[in-house]
Amino acid sequence: MNYEDLLNIGPYALSAAQKEQIYRDLLNRLTDWHRERCAPYGRVCRLLGDPAQGMRAVEDIPMVPVSLFKQLPLSSVPEEEVFKTMTSSGTSGQKTSRIFLDQQTAAWQQRTLERIVSDFIGRKRLPMLIIDSPDVLRDRNLFSARGAGILGFSIFGTKRRYALTSDMKLDLDAVEAFVEDAAGGPALLFGFTYIIWKYFCQPLAALGRTLPLENGFLIHGGGWKKLQNEAVSGEAFKEGLRNTARLSRVRNYYGMAEQTGCIYMECEHGRLHASVYSDVRIRNMEDFSCCKNGTEGVIQVLSPMARSYPGHSILTEDTGIILGEDDCPCGRRGKYIKITGRIPAAEIRGCSDTYEP
Repeated sequence: MNYEDLLNIGPYALSAAQKEQIYRDLLNRLTDWHRERCAPYGRVCRLLGDPAQGMRAVEDIPMVPVSLFKQLPLSSVPEEEVFKTMTSSGTSGQKTSRIFLDQQTAAWQQRTLERIVSDFIGRKRLPMLIIDSPDVLRDRNLFSARGAGILGFSIFGTKRRYALTSDMKLDLDAVEAFVEDAAGGPALLFGFTYIIWKYFCQPLAALGRTLPLENGFLIHGGGWKKLQNEAVSGEAFKEGLRNTARLSRVRNYYGMAEQTGCIYMECEHGRLHASVYSDVRIRNMEDFSCCKNGTEGVIQVLSPMARSYPGHSILTEDTGIILGEDDCPCGRRGKYIKITGRIPAAEIRGCSDTYEP
């Protein structure tokens, strides 16, 4: 099996045992692929004592600290095959990750996202409101995480409109035009958490406006740290959107530029799900051993999608818990997780944190 074959499987169709077997094979082959083609990654593997051409257990696949993408150019394809260079989010003065994509990996990212999100909203394209400014997409060649997120989710929309102006003010004319497009039927809204709250939800509340979007579906991610600093909980965020837009289907997702497309979507029971296209381990902060389900630690994310750069096994700077596997009441198989925070001294980041007024 290869990643193309995996894309033909439903995003939540594999049991734990089936997935483990497939991932062992795919991730071992990818590890050797990147060892041979990316010199810095090869050095990392040798320093970790990783045996070349070995058959490793999934938990023994070498992990790349996510911060290494900020320090080194990690690419496993020749320079002439680099189709896009995507950058991670980061506030002013921070280094950003650089992710080198060939055409195959970029296409896999888009198809992976489509497969995951369609499981939640269906395959029909919907009138779409992007809660951001169109100026984010000015540079199409050097993709930021925020711009890539907007472009990625745009495939699910028709009559796409932007809710904010170039100076991040609420564009009421555009919002009202979107309401007319939706005409009381299904509609899609997308944006980054902090931006939705500060530049969409709060201005609507200040105006005393309530949009008739009870059949809308809002997808959001990133920027939770800023909301926590303002004492805005997840439930308060959802309540604000119920009050200003009558939205009851508000779903968070967890994802990162270093594994774009492989997002962990929140189901109707509030759990973030790993799909068949990615997996997660929780690592002990002291010795990096794997934690049991229900134990908090550092999140490791894995995906056999990352062909053009060694991003198939990444140790993040986020902390979390695996709540369970294959038994969520929503019926989706796979692990489901909770994000609990950041490791001490990690940079504060998130796609929506890139906007500094």
